[in-house]
Amino acid sequence: MGTRRTALVTGGAAGIGAGIALGFAEAGYSVAILDVDGEGCRATAARLPSPARVLAIEGDVSKNSDAARAVEETFRHFGALDVLVNNAGIELNGTVSELAVEEWDRQIAVNLRGAYLMSRYAIPRMKSGSAIVNISSVHAFVSWSGCAAYDATKSGLLGLTRAMALDHGRDGIRVNAICPGYIDTPLMDRWLSSFSNREEALRQVIACHPVGRIGTPRDIAQAALFLASDSASFISGTSLVVDGAMTAAGH
Repeated sequence: MGTRRTALVTGGAAGIGAGIALGFAEAGYSVAILDVDGEGCRATAARLPSPARVLAIEGDVSKNSDAARAVEETFRHFGALDVLVNNAGIELNGTVSELAVEEWDRQIAVNLRGAYLMSRYAIPRMKSGSAIVNISSVHAFVSWSGCAAYDATKSGLLGLTRAMALDHGRDGIRVNAICPGYIDTPLMDRWLSSFSNREEALRQVIACHPVGRIGTPRDIAQAALFLASDSASFISGTSLVVDGAMTAAGH
């Protein structure tokens, strides 16, 4: 890989974010992990290879001061910031008539404002050849009942991705998005456990995927690694759907 590079992954305490942090660490990156769950963040950091090249940062991406501090701590600790993965996100279900204003605002703050704040502070620290990867969702293209705010934020991330790619391409910074489908994470496990028959619910979810399985955090990590790599040097301003052909099948 040449000179060692540094990645900052938000929402890295568990699930997709933890998988991405592990994938980058295994690929030889120095990795900073930011999460509001400080204990989970440190636990993920402890699982990564080469502890000297891992930094755990407790903070909330939706807070201006925390976003700025996370970027500065990463740059001060490693001396570089080459890849930013905006993964932090939450999902509070409800229609627009059901969601409390506070619930709507919180999802906008974490899922969309968080990506803006992290990028705002990261971009001035990034040199030519750097990359930003925004973790959106298939919810940017298809919707399920009761996901109004989540769908809005994930669609918004695609617009932000295009805008940043246009604005910062001449700086040598590429910006892309990944749109995961169903991924095997603790969040999904809790959702499946809410059904009276968990195994039947899982069977129905798997049946939506023509490849015959749901995704794993490693699937998303590999996609992020590709988009951050020199192999994707002419790819910017677009999104990569990683869903086992679920949306292609109309689900």
